[in-house]
Amino acid sequence: MSFIRYKNNNLFVENVSVKRLASKFNTPFYLYSESCIIENYRSFLNNFKKSNPLICFSVKANSNIQILKILRKMGSGADVVSGGELLKALKSGIKPSKIVFSGVGKTEEEIKLAIKKNILLINVESENEAILINKVAGQLKKKSNIGIRLNPDINAPTHKKISTGKAEDKFGLSKTNLISFCINTKKLKNLKLNAISVHIGSQILSENPFKKTLKVLEEIINKTKINFKFVDLGGGFGITYKKNDKKINLKNYSNLVEKFKKRYNCNIIFEPGRAIVGSSAILVTKVQYLKKGSNKTFAILNAGMNDFMRTALYDAVHNIIPISKNNKKNKGPIEFVGPICETTCKFIKYNKYQNLNQSDYVAIADVGAYGASLSSNYNTKPLIAEIIINKSKARVIRKKQNIKSLLNQ
Repeated sequence: MSFIRYKNNNLFVENVSVKRLASKFNTPFYLYSESCIIENYRSFLNNFKKSNPLICFSVKANSNIQILKILRKMGSGADVVSGGELLKALKSGIKPSKIVFSGVGKTEEEIKLAIKKNILLINVESENEAILINKVAGQLKKKSNIGIRLNPDINAPTHKKISTGKAEDKFGLSKTNLISFCINTKKLKNLKLNAISVHIGSQILSENPFKKTLKVLEEIINKTKINFKFVDLGGGFGITYKKNDKKINLKNYSNLVEKFKKRYNCNIIFEPGRAIVGSSAILVTKVQYLKKGSNKTFAILNAGMNDFMRTALYDAVHNIIPISKNNKKNKGPIEFVGPICETTCKFIKYNKYQNLNQSDYVAIADVGAYGASLSSNYNTKPLIAEIIINKSKARVIRKKQNIKSLLNQ
């Protein structure tokens, strides 16, 4: 079911008119559908119900505490990559026993926090990191549960800036180094090796790279002869941003995961982020100015790359849809751009679009993942509001930042 749709040519999120909200709240703002988040979570879990995985939502995709609370009520855990994300997950009520700490550059303070909070796993990405965790755990007189992250050297079909599973990427240990580490980890008396972890990239729309990863994991487990309590298969499941994107088919992969679990008698962990929240939100913005160029019209929005970075950072494609449809066609190409003083502050170009007027409202689609969490104060712009819809009710889950708070920084 689509929770963001048109009714009589006007855009609605669940049962709330976006136009009405845009006239009530200053644009730009993020607008989420709570029902969409819940439906996406249930759908993902249902795909893998036979293997009964622990879902650890990737907090970096969206770290709003109110969204984390929604997911916690659904039974979700959290995958975090910083001490701040760990504290947010705990504040949202997610149990430490459902939290995995990933990332290549954990500081001593972050490691100490994770050990003190008794989280499920710290996923180790280098031998030197393991040595530091062992040292900190010893100082705290605790034994730390760790996972070891494998770099399987698999080239997933995704953007080069979000690939994490190739040999040239900074993440995890190679097969050879990981096997060696598994042997040497016995010398680190304050560590308990409970898991093997892998994550090959983001926005992956084919199940084939995941299937290849399972084969590499089988090779590692058979060589090390370690009965890992947990196998963390990561995330990276893509969503359909463009019309020609093919939705990933998880049925075949889920069958392989189920067989893998039975064969190795392990508990499965997944770390989805985008798959849960990506399609749940729009960024509501206004056409600040229309400007005629030599070969196209610029629609200058009041939302910029500071509010939504994905297009500038990843060359990502996000459709921009009108809040109110009309039957009039615009003359010539139109490019939607933002106000930030950078050429890369632009979103998308259309050769054909409906007629637009200055002050019309439009929405950038599918911004629930890596939208608000990547936003910044660049050009001394305040962080914008986040609003969530539950059926007919709207509530602010992050107020627009007060500009005065930036003036003393």
